[in-house]
Amino acid sequence: MPRKSWRAALATYAHPASLALLLLGFAAGLPYMLVFSTLSVWLREAGVAHQTIGYASLIGLAYAFKWVWAPMLDQWRLPLLGKLGRRRSWLVLSQVLVAAGLIGMALCDPQQHLSWLIGVAVVVAFASATQDIAVDAYRLEIVDDNRQAALAASYMAGYRVAALLATAGALYFAGWFGAVDGNYQHGAWASTYLLFAMLMLPGLFTTLWMREPPVPLKTQISAARYGLYHQLASVLVLILLLISVPAMFTQLFKSDILLSLQGAISPLELLRDDRAFLRFLLYTIITSLCLSAMGRRSLAPVLTPINDFILRYRWQALLLLGLIATYRMSDTVMGVMANVFYIDMGFAKSQIASVSKLFGLFMTLFGAAMGGLLIVRFGILPILLIGGAASAGTNLLFALLAGLGVISDSSFAGQNVLDLLQALNPHMLMLVLTITLDNFSSGLATAAFVAYLSSLTNLKFSATQYALLSSIMLLLPRLVGGSSGLMVEKLGYAQFFLATALLGIPTLLLILMQWGRERSQPNGNGETPLPSSSEQP
Repeated sequence: MPRKSWRAALATYAHPASLALLLLGFAAGLPYMLVFSTLSVWLREAGVAHQTIGYASLIGLAYAFKWVWAPMLDQWRLPLLGKLGRRRSWLVLSQVLVAAGLIGMALCDPQQHLSWLIGVAVVVAFASATQDIAVDAYRLEIVDDNRQAALAASYMAGYRVAALLATAGALYFAGWFGAVDGNYQHGAWASTYLLFAMLMLPGLFTTLWMREPPVPLKTQISAARYGLYHQLASVLVLILLLISVPAMFTQLFKSDILLSLQGAISPLELLRDDRAFLRFLLYTIITSLCLSAMGRRSLAPVLTPINDFILRYRWQALLLLGLIATYRMSDTVMGVMANVFYIDMGFAKSQIASVSKLFGLFMTLFGAAMGGLLIVRFGILPILLIGGAASAGTNLLFALLAGLGVISDSSFAGQNVLDLLQALNPHMLMLVLTITLDNFSSGLATAAFVAYLSSLTNLKFSATQYALLSSIMLLLPRLVGGSSGLMVEKLGYAQFFLATALLGIPTLLLILMQWGRERSQPNGNGETPLPSSSEQP
């Protein structure tokens, strides 16, 4: 792709789709925080037990497994609403369900109707996750690959503003409506959730106003190979498979099968007395049925987009999946312990909120905006490389901050951020520098990565493939991040941050390999030479 002028790059943000993604991002950020974060505060203030609140947080799993029903958005057209188009129809349905669900949550008092409240929250979560799938698919199809980062930056800006409003803003509104000083009032929380239900209207109006992506009708028809019942069967089989496989191994480890193999107990006693072994057999049967010929045919709506990705990229798919799985490894693993690190260093919560949350949010959005601009100007892979290197490299700044030692001045926590900066306090100066560069690089890397993921998808299966790739993006970093606390205990903060910076090296090598491979292609311009998101097989 020839490089564009700075003026042409800036013009990307004047595209109507940028405004649409800004408002759609706002609509996406509201329900996520209201069911995943703010709901916990509401439940606790209503006197709900910690254990129940912990179980309620599992509602967020709907967002992690949205790829399970994503094929329905690609391959099944809604009746009646389908006249709006493949993407807008699903957006309208999901946004109406989110707004109705928030109203339903407002009408449920957790002290009297907790099960109903949780049930409606589950509906909101699934509708919200469906909205996310539809928004991503719309973004992929409305503009070309090199403008995806700019749309991602607009989406991120709306999403982050909504997230702040749905967390800190929701607590403020609940207090303003009467829930203050631990004095629980259902009316206060009901009014808050009704207010946020109304705030879904801008997103709904945006969906009705914006145009449907110009995907050829032939492409849409060729994608719609499976009917509704086949789609529902694939979702059911996939859910059974996701539950039965881990449960099968868990029950096997809990059983006494080793004692049976050693001759300590007879097989008859194992079958008669060992419930874990019986559950293992049950889950094994379910898994076998799901993987049988009939089960695989049922999974065709999900397997078809995966097969398309593998057939288009062949052996290169392994390189791409490795790049995707490791790109956010460095900053995600580090980010798990970031807030804990600030507290352990001796920073006050007000200082953390001011610098890390508010100022950090601004720098993240600024980095995302710059990423969108630079990608239009220079292409995707150069900025992807810079973003990956910056995300890993800024972890070294955290190591330097840890090297300053724990704050010993007892008066430090009582001063405001501005006074500490004016006094040239080294801890605060280093914190501001670290947060500035870390959040800027995170925004830049996110914009570049979204653009790159978008370039890998096929418009026939854009919703499914993007949902799958984005899930792969978070899977390995989240798993490794689970051991971040143990790493801090074993290594200390300075060595932990150094180790997380080194986690970025494999990703940079993979990007360089991909860049070199693409430059060796006949077009030699460093852009993806294989079938792109706008090219159909």
